[in-house]
Amino acid sequence: MKYNFTFLLILLSFSVFAQEDAWVYFSGKPNVQAFYDNPLTELSQRALDRRTNQNIPLEVTDAPLEASYVSQVTASTGITVLAQSKWLNALHIQGEQADINALKLLSFVSKIEFANKALNTTAKRVSETSTNQNKDKLKAAVDYSYGNSASQIQMLNGQILHQQNYTGEGKIIAVLDAGFPGVNTAQPFENLRNSNKILGGYDFTTRNSDFYTGDDHGTKVLSTMGGYKENALVGTAPNASYYLFITEIDAFETPVEESLWVEAAEKADALGVDIITTSLGYFGERDTPEYNHTYSDMNGTTTFISRGAEIAFSKGILVLASAGNEGSQPEKHIGAPADAVSVLAIGSVMANEVKSSFSSIGPSYDGRIKPDVMAQGTASVVSDPNGVIGTANGTSFSCPIMAGMAASLWQAFPSKTNKEIRQMILASADRYTNPDNNYGYGIPNFGATLSVDSFIAEASFSVYPNPTKNEVSFSFLTENNTASVIIYSVLGQKLIEGKITNSNPALSLQSLQSGLYFYSFDADNLHKTGKIIKQ
Repeated sequence: MKYNFTFLLILLSFSVFAQEDAWVYFSGKPNVQAFYDNPLTELSQRALDRRTNQNIPLEVTDAPLEASYVSQVTASTGITVLAQSKWLNALHIQGEQADINALKLLSFVSKIEFANKALNTTAKRVSETSTNQNKDKLKAAVDYSYGNSASQIQMLNGQILHQQNYTGEGKIIAVLDAGFPGVNTAQPFENLRNSNKILGGYDFTTRNSDFYTGDDHGTKVLSTMGGYKENALVGTAPNASYYLFITEIDAFETPVEESLWVEAAEKADALGVDIITTSLGYFGERDTPEYNHTYSDMNGTTTFISRGAEIAFSKGILVLASAGNEGSQPEKHIGAPADAVSVLAIGSVMANEVKSSFSSIGPSYDGRIKPDVMAQGTASVVSDPNGVIGTANGTSFSCPIMAGMAASLWQAFPSKTNKEIRQMILASADRYTNPDNNYGYGIPNFGATLSVDSFIAEASFSVYPNPTKNEVSFSFLTENNTASVIIYSVLGQKLIEGKITNSNPALSLQSLQSGLYFYSFDADNLHKTGKIIKQ
């Protein structure tokens, strides 16, 4: 997408005296018919296919901003444009209050909304006091104790999906976070790199194509989904593809981060992603206290970021967000965009499935159940930029763990819509019939979620671990408990042939080089084929 307006270096903008942040909204899009005539100018074919598959029509929010409107605002005295949103038909601007208010004289400006609510003369001022709720980004140090990630997958019964080779293949996840250093070099991401699963990314905070930079929070987040290090870390969607977007400015707390998030979500939509996962959340503790949100803003419709997240869902994207890490603070409630109606807000539990004390609670301000579901966020297994496997705490990690499982589930049911996948996850959770505002609907069971005849029939057969390094095992139930397995190259050449039994189900792959292979499995009347990735 082309950006035809000028951005001020965000770092410098914070030091300007008497500058205010605001959103200027436009009244229409004169170019909408041109977009309808040629939607590929804004959306990839994959994005259009996603809409077609889910019966989602194109609409005015998909059309780009009117370039002449952007140009006039950019040229206005004292105004700097920091971000844009075609979905919300708005620009995030910065300037002195008088210069911003002067934009109301432009005929195409429908309204102006200051980040400092006290300056919005037509808005009702909220009288409650904002509290110190941090953005949901890792603050604690990582505990470098080695182990494996079995607990965080098995808690969700995710191994059932993986054993059926549902590991996110064919699904695209956009990760919106603070930085991804080491993803291009560390060993746990080697599988993603070698299989070209990192599709691209962008640093929206600096307008730079180098996204392997910034805070390492995003690196740890990605590792819970896409990481792979045998006997140490297996992500919940190791074969999904990923876009990596930096939207968080680590050194500052400012409203523009919400606008950059929406911009990134729009880019993800245009690229055709299936899932957006974000371990960022916004409530209070901004550098300018007047810009803080309050609990009354957590209604799913007030904050810029939550409105953007809801629109993303309307485009057929499944959106997941960390509930927040403020469960032990005076203000315990979930932040934005976790408060959005359709966003899956993910809370945290410990390995024993008891709620982590830090996990933020609900309800949303308008009384809805939040969080939605829970996953392990205490002692989650992660990789740092150097490839060192350790553990870390936070809903920052329970969220992507859940996102990866959602990708694997969606691979198993590719014809389902994002609404249906969301409902399947909720309905499988252990508190679905009796939800509360600590656990939401509870901990999903991705094995039980798949209570579909075609899947249950497959549950008696599985292949694991996959990807693997030294050997692969086959779990099966047949009358004589003996099977024949043949391993083929991608060109169909027979490479390994062997017999296995239920008591000795493993087949050695040590003679094979790293790469993709296919298997043929035969036992009684059970015939299966599939692929195996050798590390």
